[in-house]
Amino acid sequence: MPPRTAGEPGTERPSLAGEPEPEPEPKPRPRTEPDRDAVPSGRRSDGPDPAPSWAAPARPYVSLGEPEGYDGLARPRRLGRRLRARTVAAAVCLVLGLGLVTGAVTGSWLAGDAGAGGARNAFAAAGELWHSTPVDQLFPPTVEGVGAGPGGADRTWTRIAVAPDATCARAFDPLLRETLAPAGCARLLRATYTDATRSHVTTVGLLFTEADAPAMADLAARFEREHLGSRTDLMPLPYAAEGTVAAGFGARQRAAWTVSVLTDAPVVVYAVSGWADARTVAEPQPAEAAMAPGAASAVAQAGLGHEAQGLADRVERALRAHARPATERPS
Repeated sequence: MPPRTAGEPGTERPSLAGEPEPEPEPKPRPRTEPDRDAVPSGRRSDGPDPAPSWAAPARPYVSLGEPEGYDGLARPRRLGRRLRARTVAAAVCLVLGLGLVTGAVTGSWLAGDAGAGGARNAFAAAGELWHSTPVDQLFPPTVEGVGAGPGGADRTWTRIAVAPDATCARAFDPLLRETLAPAGCARLLRATYTDATRSHVTTVGLLFTEADAPAMADLAARFEREHLGSRTDLMPLPYAAEGTVAAGFGARQRAAWTVSVLTDAPVVVYAVSGWADARTVAEPQPAEAAMAPGAASAVAQAGLGHEAQGLADRVERALRAHARPATERPS
């Protein structure tokens, strides 16, 4: 008989008593053709998971993506990048803003310091003009007064005498000298002019004081507060030069006057006018009153208020013009 192979009927070994019966061997699964109707990959099916039962289930990997927003054209945009960009821009703006504020404060401080120093230098420079500036620049030989006369008429004044620089001992009436004394008297410069018709004479003076800026401000405030510039007992004296049309121009010939206390220079500018024929004036007037509209006095009608004020203004302008270049910095 041909030998029987294992697994064929009749080849099983009889089991011994008490021996457990062997478990039947699993039958191999028959290979089948792939199902054409199988569910495509990626879609859920109702059948069992094709992965082997012994394979550990894969742990899902979770990625936290950046939030997405939209720009002005409705296009997707990563919000994270935009937030980072905004943060960087805000930091840059903060640094620039602090820089601008610091620069502005520093610039303001430097400008304020330079402005204060420039004002101090201009004040001091003006006080030195009496010995550093030629007399022809402080008191020009001819002064043009465009629109300086009554009704806006033009005036031309010609210098006829310059007084030697002197102290203030005999240049003012006693009461005016006492009023100006707190400012001190460094030097007094004076010149006398006549108009084109040689019918009027006017003395212009520059009193260079020894006062500082606060003292000049106090003196100017007192003149304004107490109306000292309009008091007839505080009129300045004229300079009567021998051999000129102003030879008879004395205290009793004073017709109009003006006194200006400067606050940006240690200087008091004044002027006093009268007739060249040495006539006496019973009621002199401050230049401001003689120039007022409707003023009908002889002094006002003659324009002597305009003579005093016009010359004083132009000499004051020349003083400031010569003080300014000394303090300007080269560019």
